[in-house]
Amino acid sequence: MYEPIRAKSVHSTVDGPNPDFPHRSREEELDIQLAGHLAALLAVTDELRATQASADLDTAAERLAEQVGRLRGGRTPVRASTSGRHERDTAALHRKAHALAGRALVVAASRADTAAAILAAERMDAHTAALEPRALASH
Repeated sequence: MYEPIRAKSVHSTVDGPNPDFPHRSREEELDIQLAGHLAALLAVTDELRATQASADLDTAAERLAEQVGRLRGGRTPVRASTSGRHERDTAALHRKAHALAGRALVVAASRADTAAAILAAERMDAHTAALEPRALASH
């Protein structure tokens, strides 16, 4: 009914794993995912900082940059320029940031990274609060 597999696996051999195939642990994969989500959240936070002055956003951006740097072995993340004010839909940016923070929270919880999980949860709360009707009326 089924044809048997005739080719050898590219993932392993009789002697063990194929040295030509890149191998990462689950921890390393989660670190890469978490760093990516936090870096994306940092980019949106920088966009928000360009549209509105906020000490909370400034602090959040610095904390996000610290976490991304930690997860990437000390490499500083690329930052968006906040010089000059840009007219953008801040509500859409807050929704996007909320979604990214949620993704980061899920991955941080998976890898038991308390610092990143707390930061992601705080950012979700901040973006939820920014999306409330009275908060949007003041922007």
